[in-house]
Amino acid sequence: MVVTGQTGIVGATLDEFLRGLTDALPDLLTGLLFLVLAAVVVKVVMTIVRFVLRRSLPESQGVYRQFVATIVFVFLCFGVALSFLSIVGLTAIAASLGTATGFLALGVSYALSGMLADAVAGVYLLRDPDFMPGDRVDVGGTAGEVKAIELRKTRLRVDGDTMVRANAEIEKKWTKLDDED
Repeated sequence: MVVTGQTGIVGATLDEFLRGLTDALPDLLTGLLFLVLAAVVVKVVMTIVRFVLRRSLPESQGVYRQFVATIVFVFLCFGVALSFLSIVGLTAIAASLGTATGFLALGVSYALSGMLADAVAGVYLLRDPDFMPGDRVDVGGTAGEVKAIELRKTRLRVDGDTMVRANAEIEKKWTKLDDED
């Protein structure tokens, strides 16, 4: 008699599980189809992003290319993940993850604001035709030759020594010197 009761509970639980699985199957298949299509779209978008970065940033600035491409890829993947969760019926989890990630991104961006300012200023310096390696510039009263422009800092040759300054600091107050200066 006890055996029959346990078998009935196990059978009912198994039946309910299978019913739930067959009810969820269309959403799961739709989600899987979405993931396949999203992977293709992400691949195409990343190919376009890399092409644009190759055309807009010089070969010597591979770090910038990789940095921007990685940020775009992370945003795309995160959007795909949240969309997938919504498609399979987990909209509350998707909304919670989106909100939590927004707050986390806000905190990280505040913590890294100096680094981000240097990276953005570096992009502006790279794109400026008057600020290139080999040019003589004055940065806040210090004259030197631009040796390298990197992701967060620029190296200047000053009286035989190397001076390293943050890009955000240089971008605000540099002046190109003529060859006679």
